[in-house]
Amino acid sequence: MRTLDTASHSENSTLRKVPTLSLASYTKGSDADRAKFIDSLFTGLKEYGFIILKDHNVKAESLHKAYELLKKFYALPTEVKKSYISPNAGFQRGYTPFGQEHAKDSPVMDLKEFWHVGRVLSEGNALKSVYPENVWPAEVPEFKEHFISLFNALEEAGDVMLEALTMPLEVPKDFFAKMTKDGNSILRLLHYPPIPEGVDPRCVRAAAHEDINFITILPAATASGLQLKDRDGQWLEIVSEPDTLIVDVGDMLARLTNDVLPSTTHRVINPQDGTNQARYSMPFFMHPHPEAMLSCLPSCKGTGAKYPDITGHDFLMQRLKEIGLIK
Repeated sequence: MRTLDTASHSENSTLRKVPTLSLASYTKGSDADRAKFIDSLFTGLKEYGFIILKDHNVKAESLHKAYELLKKFYALPTEVKKSYISPNAGFQRGYTPFGQEHAKDSPVMDLKEFWHVGRVLSEGNALKSVYPENVWPAEVPEFKEHFISLFNALEEAGDVMLEALTMPLEVPKDFFAKMTKDGNSILRLLHYPPIPEGVDPRCVRAAAHEDINFITILPAATASGLQLKDRDGQWLEIVSEPDTLIVDVGDMLARLTNDVLPSTTHRVINPQDGTNQARYSMPFFMHPHPEAMLSCLPSCKGTGAKYPDITGHDFLMQRLKEIGLIK
């Protein structure tokens, strides 16, 4: 078995623009189209940790409707929103108030509030006693049905991309599907309000961080601000067309691949254009099931595994403590 290159790329070989790929070329294309998509996906994630996806299964009208519902919910009085806090669930479901979360090792809180939608499990599923129950805002009646549907659509796109990665990673085609079946995935519904007066100048909408999960699928947000740290250490703005999906590698996939597919540092900066407008965003964090073992893949070991084995649940709990969502 060949060993994938784990070395960092030089500045000269680093791509200067996050690639945009067509998911339809994998799901509906010829063998040559599929092969090109697989290669471009793997290369884009390896060089950047990010790609942009078009021609996917998530309908534009569904994304537009989702943002309308978010604006309705976040316009509710603060006390109403706070009635949906679920601290015993580690803020993994329902509402998390403004200023609660911070990036790992950051001394100040992020300037955001958000809502978490988790997986809806059928009665009798063994994980029903493990995952927290979803809560739903009664004040926005369409919220539950719409965001369950969006969760499922984003997961479908994620399943396809993870399947496409199995070939270059030299694992069975169903390798990731087995790990993510009934996985503890989260749809985070974010609101970054206008920057309040008198806020600590060190605070930003989302301080520099890496995601925890396998991959994150982020529908294009309502305003700019997302930046990634390029391989040469420079911040690069991610510019994407409306209704596209931005995909990035999280720490779990980086760990599994021994950093062959790196978890790329990114952030959301405060408005730079003087408008100080609100920003809405809906990242889908794709996780494995709790007992999935994060073990270095043989094709990625190189001179040796960098990280010890750990279950998906234990790694998640470790990181939730580091970002201030559980104690």
